[in-house]
Amino acid sequence: MKRIIFTCAALALATPAFAESHEGGIPQETVDAIMSMLTDMECQMAPDDIEMEDDGGYELDDVICKGGNQFDIELDADLNEVGRRAE
Repeated sequence: MKRIIFTCAALALATPAFAESHEGGIPQETVDAIMSMLTDMECQMAPDDIEMEDDGGYELDDVICKGGNQFDIELDADLNEVGRRAE
């Protein structure tokens, strides 16, 4: 009985943490900031195409910008653009 109570309590505490993270462990607030930045740049992409890099930065795959151009964009950990490749 104690195991069941402990397991239920652990799941209850862990669930909000999972809800706040994007698939792949990216915090939802970071995803929201990236999506807002892209809107300001007149670009769009699927949030699922945001990947966290080993250095703490992010790679944005298949970003489509005004005019129909498609890019992969690299961001540093502070969400500054550090690279862009046309696709």
